[in-house]
Amino acid sequence: MISNRITELFGVDHPIVQGGMQWVGRAELVAPIAEAGALGMITALTQPTPDDLRKEIARCREMTDKPFGVNLTVLPSIRPMPHREYAETIVDCGIKVVETAGSNPEPFMDLFNEAGVKVIHKCTSVRHAVKAQQVGVAAVSVDGFECAGHPGEDDVTNLVLLPAARDALDIPIIASGGIGDGRGLAAALMLGAEGVNMGTRFMCTAEAPIHENVKQAMVDATERDTDLILRTLNNTARVAKNSVSQDVVRILVEGGQFEDVRELVAGARGRTVYETGDVEAGIWTAGQVVGLIKDIPTVRDLVTRMVAEAEQLIARAGAMVSVTV
Repeated sequence: MISNRITELFGVDHPIVQGGMQWVGRAELVAPIAEAGALGMITALTQPTPDDLRKEIARCREMTDKPFGVNLTVLPSIRPMPHREYAETIVDCGIKVVETAGSNPEPFMDLFNEAGVKVIHKCTSVRHAVKAQQVGVAAVSVDGFECAGHPGEDDVTNLVLLPAARDALDIPIIASGGIGDGRGLAAALMLGAEGVNMGTRFMCTAEAPIHENVKQAMVDATERDTDLILRTLNNTARVAKNSVSQDVVRILVEGGQFEDVRELVAGARGRTVYETGDVEAGIWTAGQVVGLIKDIPTVRDLVTRMVAEAEQLIARAGAMVSVTV
């Protein structure tokens, strides 16, 4: 067992978090993660309305009595979202852990603090992590350049970002990006994190509510099979490389603007990928860790072997150190 501030704060057995993933963070994935002793996150905006989120939380509670949280991402979108109403629903449902991402969580902190909700804020830079600490979050999830989704614009990998964040912060750090096995967990702990956040790796599990074709595509992928899109618009996103992502990159490099790629990057097309298994139907999110994914285990098997491998590696590293008095 690896116990630290993360396991104590969130009441879980293992310092492993499933990050929020649009269309993927549903009860059928979150509940088995909770049952395995890790921290699962329902993705609020996957649900069409706050009332639908309320129903999804209730559905998850029918599957597990273990702790789980909700991800609330606040980013500019084609269709404006009632983020405050989602936040109020999270509180009304008695959820005690929230992962915020995108904009500064400060506008929601009074609401969450009054309800005793612990906030994990996702950051892609040390300066943003410091600001999150100042506004009172319980922990930060630090996203290195390797991560899926939005890695920010600084292009700093976790090998540098994690120790830099550890030097600047007092609150616990969760490492996100490039982690898919016990080696990543052990390395993150050595670099100053107290837990890890995984999205892509949890997508490629038996319980993940996406088509098997998508999971197999991740197994077959290498570490080079992702694309960075929307770079010229300062809204970089890392996605799985396919014909659509390549078109988006080409159009923008040639001087195109968002309106020229708007339909290509629409979230509805990504949902179609997950539901139909047509991996060329739209943009879908994946991190560089796809190069390390070689199987489609159950959530419990993944979590168990990760922790066991990390413990073995940490013990082995300790045995290699000779201390001279």
